[in-house]
Amino acid sequence: MNQLFYSPHIENGLARLDEEETRHLIAVLRRQVGDHLELTDGKGYFYTAELVEAGKKHSLARILETRGAPEPAARLHLAVAPTKQIDRFEWLLEKATEIGIQEITPLLCRRSERTTVRHDRLEKILVSAMKQSLQSRLPRLNPLAPFAQVVDEAAEPKRFIAWCPDEPLPPLRTFLQPTTDTLMLIGPEGDFTPEEALYAAGHGFVAVNLGPTRLRTETAGLVAAIVLHYGVEE
Repeated sequence: MNQLFYSPHIENGLARLDEEETRHLIAVLRRQVGDHLELTDGKGYFYTAELVEAGKKHSLARILETRGAPEPAARLHLAVAPTKQIDRFEWLLEKATEIGIQEITPLLCRRSERTTVRHDRLEKILVSAMKQSLQSRLPRLNPLAPFAQVVDEAAEPKRFIAWCPDEPLPPLRTFLQPTTDTLMLIGPEGDFTPEEALYAAGHGFVAVNLGPTRLRTETAGLVAAIVLHYGVEE
């Protein structure tokens, strides 16, 4: 498989590709009716399909074969404060998707420098990264949410917050449990406030460090994603 297309609309043996996917399929790759395609629905399935209709606004492919991908050992959720320069945050979302994080929440903190994001643009970045890395599961992208809301509503059994207090903290890797759903909080450039860290601790979050150096937000998010994912994979 060297080219993967995305269709969340698969029913009655047919996959419907939207205008953007159709433009890439027909205008860029010059695919024609009768050609075979590899598709995913973003929900854990791959499909081999035959292109049966190619229009300007959409295209249709007939499903020939369906293959389910293995379930992840645990669900990994990354909640990260968007960076002031949005391209850095978008880069993180792309890399976290490639690595295999299942859920992402843009986090609004006391010291956040960015208080808005374009959900539609971020969603497109996730779709592109999923296809590029040949995965069958599109990460769930939640709306931008206040810190307290994310902490209050946390349902994952394992919960971590990465921050930089004066006293040393244990490394994240020492707490990994490969089959346990996990939520990781990453703060803004100015870090979480002590009050936020205390609030999280009161809701079962364990404060951890991500290494001996001070990391930028997107770097911290990437390090956490790698440690969490490959800890689960091991």
